[in-house]
Amino acid sequence: MLIQIPQVLSADELAYCCSELQKANWADGRHSAGYLSQSVKHNFQLADRDPVALRLGEVILAALDRNSLFTSAALPLKILPPLFNQYQQGQTYGFHIDGAIRPVTGTPHRIRTDLSATIFLSDPADYDGGELQIEDTFGARSIKLAAGDMVLYPGTSVHRVAPVTRGTRLASFFWIESMVRDLSQRTMLFQLDNAIQSLAQDVPGHATLVDFAGIYHNLLRNWADT
Repeated sequence: MLIQIPQVLSADELAYCCSELQKANWADGRHSAGYLSQSVKHNFQLADRDPVALRLGEVILAALDRNSLFTSAALPLKILPPLFNQYQQGQTYGFHIDGAIRPVTGTPHRIRTDLSATIFLSDPADYDGGELQIEDTFGARSIKLAAGDMVLYPGTSVHRVAPVTRGTRLASFFWIESMVRDLSQRTMLFQLDNAIQSLAQDVPGHATLVDFAGIYHNLLRNWADT
């Protein structure tokens, strides 16, 4: 299940993030890559505990907390503090798969990476290339979204960032451990939630809304780990 979520960040939040990232202390992105990924990762990244990354991460987490589409799709239990990367001309991140478990830097905690997320921070007109290319059950998908938009996709997906051929690509990326780890169950819950919301808009007060809501919450009760 690949889901695009528009305008996760407001215009003011986006402007603030981009302004802060222009002044940030970027480092070689390979420091955070696993041994298989180091040879294909060519970008810049902020350190996990970089003060700018921590401040902007809080902005993003607050935005996610108020985004009902994200909550419905991800059913988040834990969210890794958002990270930030930069791709300049000639830089790329070849095909790879994310590690199943990620440590939360500076803590004894870890999260299971059920879902991967990227928030695009650069206007797509400001750079060429840099598409997020994801291989899933529907084949290869190429994603390049408006600044402030997010794509959410299974952590099991093989993916890459295509080479940037002009300009600079800024993005935030992070992982989510869902209350419902099974992708098929999570997808059904998302579809059911969407159907309930559509019915509530089209036929407010319809008697079956309570029945459908009951089915949704009983399934969630059976499948969720908290």
